[in-house]
Amino acid sequence: MGLPSPRTRTNLTADARYALVRTTFDAVPDHRAATADVPLGDALMAAFALFALKDPSLLAFDRRRHDPADNFRTIFGIRHVPCDTRMRDILDPVDPVDPAALRPCFRDIFRRLQRGKVLDGFGYLGGRYLISLDGTNSFSTTTDGIHCPECLVQKDASGAVTHRHKLLGAAVVHPDRREVLPLAPEPIVNGDGGAKNDCERNATRRWLRGFRRDHPRLPVVVVEDDLAANAPHVRDLGAARAGYIITVRPGDHTYLFAAVAAAEAAGRGAVWTTVDPPTGVIRHYRVQRGLPLNESNPDVAVGVLEYWEVSPTGDVRVFSWITDQELTAGTVYDVMRGGRARWKIENETFHTLKNQGYQLGHNYGHGKQHLSTVLAVLMVLAFLVDQCQQLGCPVFRAARAARARCGCRRDLWVWVRALFDLFRVGSTGALLRALAARTVWPTPGPAGRVVVGRR
Repeated sequence: MGLPSPRTRTNLTADARYALVRTTFDAVPDHRAATADVPLGDALMAAFALFALKDPSLLAFDRRRHDPADNFRTIFGIRHVPCDTRMRDILDPVDPVDPAALRPCFRDIFRRLQRGKVLDGFGYLGGRYLISLDGTNSFSTTTDGIHCPECLVQKDASGAVTHRHKLLGAAVVHPDRREVLPLAPEPIVNGDGGAKNDCERNATRRWLRGFRRDHPRLPVVVVEDDLAANAPHVRDLGAARAGYIITVRPGDHTYLFAAVAAAEAAGRGAVWTTVDPPTGVIRHYRVQRGLPLNESNPDVAVGVLEYWEVSPTGDVRVFSWITDQELTAGTVYDVMRGGRARWKIENETFHTLKNQGYQLGHNYGHGKQHLSTVLAVLMVLAFLVDQCQQLGCPVFRAARAARARCGCRRDLWVWVRALFDLFRVGSTGALLRALAARTVWPTPGPAGRVVVGRR
């Protein structure tokens, strides 16, 4: 394509990831008759391709189903591409695909990252890994008739009913990296015969058990928001051999902060102040150790880190966390940055999934049971593959850099779909090399059409 091939970590390219994902999909149990016209692996891979290509809807994806270039086979290994209705029927029949059956995809990709030493770049706090956890909506509607037994039901003061599905998202993060490594999400959905809505706390308990089954020896520190600062969850983290840095607020934890004030008045604890010479930012740290989390659980002792950041203009920002990490003059800066890295689950994960082409929250198909959740999990899986490319594929980074000079970030996917539709492409690598070299440059045209030209 006219572009020298820089050294690429082949196990992190999309082509290698797609092959691994396809192998895992083929292992998912198919309860249909052996004579089914479309294999379950093809249906799952087609749904995954929907999100790999960032199609805005199933209908848009269906329009390229009869691709004469056969790119679905050469890139995704799909021999029988189902139509949109058939795809929904296969993934959500009487015996639907269990979202838990997709967990091995995340586990297998993560293990490849470990073996390839990519995970080493995310080590923090003495070689451990920060995992940010938080919940987000994956489906929500107020339309009557669009719901299923798994929907969470919310009724407001006026009596209006909202049905929604949620996911507990998890990602390995690092304060100095924009990339994140999403782990298998945990659905927050109602189970059979449930008397009340599922909740984030229960989902977190399930997620911790599943995480430890998949990664029994991985040293981790979990970073979470204020809702996680409760004694049962702290005990769950201990049982899962996970450290924690959890945001706390004085208004929500009056007993804990009263204990902080009492310890301060008694002369216990420590205070440190530093000044960052290049920026002039003043950092104040106040530490207390071994305080009871709340009155009902005096046996749950936590460390408390309070942090004030004063800018050269006098603006003050205040943060506070509970943690089981060592709090000394040499560690408080890193613990503080680890706690603030919690926002990467919002900014670099959920924001990207909702606003950069993946369309999390869009109703690609609700189904009668698991369909909405299965599609959301496949979307997160496609995001993980893209993050692998960003970490280890120079051609992908070159393609992103080339298109960044001519449009917004999500325009890359417009151009990827254009080449996919108009040319026979032997691999994702070849497609990206064309974009990076600008040999063929698709540009959005009038009425959403794509014009292909040279530059």
